[in-house]
Amino acid sequence: RAGERGGLSRKAAGAAVTLAGIALLSAAMVPLRTHLSLATPALVLVAPVVAGVAVGGLTSGLVAVAAGFVAYDVLFIPPYGTLTVGVAQNWTALGVYAVVMLIVARVVAFLQQARTVARRHEEATRRLYLLSDLLIGDQPVAGVLQVIASTVHQLFGARGVAVLLPRTDGDPDLDGWHGLQVTATAGEPLSEEDVMALGPVPGRPEQLRWRRSGETVTRVALSARDRAVGMVVMAGPELDGHGSELLTIYTNQAALALERSQLREQALRSELLAEVDRLRAAMTGAVSHDLRTPLASMKAAVSVLRQPRDDGAGEVSPADRAELLALVEEQIDSLDRLVANLLDMTRIQSGALELRPAIVPVADVVDGALRASAVPPGTVAVELAADLPPVEVDPVLMEQAVANLLDNAARHSPDGRAVELVAAHGEGVVEVAVVDHGPGIPTADRERVFQMFNRSAGGGRAGLGLAIAKAFLEAHGQTVRAEEAPGGGARLVVTLPVAAVPVDAA
Repeated sequence: RAGERGGLSRKAAGAAVTLAGIALLSAAMVPLRTHLSLATPALVLVAPVVAGVAVGGLTSGLVAVAAGFVAYDVLFIPPYGTLTVGVAQNWTALGVYAVVMLIVARVVAFLQQARTVARRHEEATRRLYLLSDLLIGDQPVAGVLQVIASTVHQLFGARGVAVLLPRTDGDPDLDGWHGLQVTATAGEPLSEEDVMALGPVPGRPEQLRWRRSGETVTRVALSARDRAVGMVVMAGPELDGHGSELLTIYTNQAALALERSQLREQALRSELLAEVDRLRAAMTGAVSHDLRTPLASMKAAVSVLRQPRDDGAGEVSPADRAELLALVEEQIDSLDRLVANLLDMTRIQSGALELRPAIVPVADVVDGALRASAVPPGTVAVELAADLPPVEVDPVLMEQAVANLLDNAARHSPDGRAVELVAAHGEGVVEVAVVDHGPGIPTADRERVFQMFNRSAGGGRAGLGLAIAKAFLEAHGQTVRAEEAPGGGARLVVTLPVAAVPVDAA
């Protein structure tokens, strides 16, 4: 209806332009008509015909031809003021005028129509070009759906647009299009009545368009490779043949873009699940290994304590009993550290890690790390520079991070060689280095040793301890790196932020 009203208004405007032009030009030429040849007014009156066709189309041009014919006969062919033509020469002039004007009107109308078609094709090409960005881009499904809705709304002059996809709740009572849900909208929202009418009713012929509330509701399936992936519903003016064809092409391209985004998200979910399975398998293997060793040691110690000695000497001697109990206690401490690491890992992965910074001396951090680690007392050579400033860290987390580095160094340090801990003042940080003289870490593995459960890196160095230490340091905005130790072995260096105020002022 809006299109019809627009066409009528254009025709009326064209007729008005034609009549006004004929009147003005005739008024200008009438005083001079006795001095003008018969051909001159005919040529001048071509202008209103061209203007009328340009504004209102061929219909306005025909009005211009008729009005110009009358004006030419009455005002410029003797006898003036009547429709009487007179001599045969005047009939010829009128006939030529009428034929020429009709040809001019038809040619101008054809050119106008060709220009309009060219503009529409240009606009259609531009629309499809805009859509091609979706096909080559990596937008998420929600973004593609919203672009489809907003583009249809803007480019087709719709009052409201909705994009619908099949429900994902798995309701068995919703089959086919009965299971549709609105996933994106643009413009005015569709009424509840329209939404209820979107799904087809079994046994009833369906139409792509139906009229409701004085407008047309158009429903087009989003089909990709002969498979429906959704539906676009548009409420607004009725489209002509070209508009309907363009909408079909657009929705087909949009369906490809939507399917591509859906497949990409499915691939990402598959990769995520595969990574989760890999981490789960790695964690199970790592935890099983770390659990089995202390449990086996405790099992053996308890078995010895419960059974009589084979040589008939009776119960275990007090010295052996004390040694076995010390072994059990040591393994329980190892299990306790493993459980603490697992809890720390859970906090890191869930984003629940919370810093409680305080200004503390470096010596306090080192002492806490020595107490928290499993390194036997007296097996760590500590060297702290005399001018070390206090640092601002979460003491509990930083002590655990350094303790994990000490435990790692102790496992790889040769028998009889002490683990070294050296702290020195750097630029705005304090660098704490933990050194062992074991097999070292290959250059290619110096980043992977800090990855969770990556047992293949660094000769088995990677695991929970180093990964947790790195996470704790990164939470402070600090770093940890692996280097080659002088004389062979591994040197793991962490940085601690220097406090902004002296410790006495805290």
